[in-house]
Amino acid sequence: MTPVSTTTVLGPPPPAAPERRPRSPRSATTLGLGAAVLYLSLIVLIPLAAVVWRSQERGPGYFLDAITTPDAWAALTLTIGASLIVALINLVMGTLIAWVLVRDRFPGKAVVDTIIDLPFALPTIVAGLVLLALYGQNSPLGVNIAYTRAAVVLALLFVTLPFVVRTVQPVLLELDTDMEQAAASLGARSSQIFRRVILPNLVPAMLSGTALAFARSMAEIGSVVLISGNLPFQTQVASVYIFGQIETDNPIGAAAASTVLLIVALATLAALDLLQRWGSRRG
Repeated sequence: MTPVSTTTVLGPPPPAAPERRPRSPRSATTLGLGAAVLYLSLIVLIPLAAVVWRSQERGPGYFLDAITTPDAWAALTLTIGASLIVALINLVMGTLIAWVLVRDRFPGKAVVDTIIDLPFALPTIVAGLVLLALYGQNSPLGVNIAYTRAAVVLALLFVTLPFVVRTVQPVLLELDTDMEQAAASLGARSSQIFRRVILPNLVPAMLSGTALAFARSMAEIGSVVLISGNLPFQTQVASVYIFGQIETDNPIGAAAASTVLLIVALATLAALDLLQRWGSRRG
């Protein structure tokens, strides 16, 4: 019997599929990086550069004159000073609130946790109206601080409440409690455990939230514009001053004040980055 060839029965073997070359990860990375840089340039870098360039349009001398006029200097010093106070208060109280939300149990905890984010969702002009109704001339609480610098601080505290809380809270949730229990078993007091075990882990998040609260305070206008009264040399913040300069057809003066706030914000972020690097080296 003649053997039957498998090639005759099944036919010739199909041609081999062309080998697919693996996609170069470098091209995908380059494309993503280019898109990110382009987006950041259009949204952030180019507008900021335009503001700085506009502030120098008439030279450094005019820039210094624009930011050292009595009304401009008063607005800038009030804004930076109030923002520092607000940042320090947020550093302490925000950490305390985050601790309570993570480590304590009490009725209505979920409601309090939701309320923390309310300043993020509420329009700031509405926040200013609410604060004016509560702490204005017809206050149901009998507290009238409207048109004072205390009102400026209060409004800034309201809009910056979530920053430290929401940066510290996740760190507390992920913190390993075994180290605390081990320290307690070795005889460490609660204050020592907090200072030597818990606090070093919280410091980076605390500083990040504080820096964000400080930067946010310098840029606030909606919640401040009603309750502060916008009194020149007294309660007028930098954002309201800048808006007034635009209305009076002085864009260079507005750009000069904006540049000062930009420099302060960048210096704050740079200092924060240096502190975090220093802390990581020590750790």
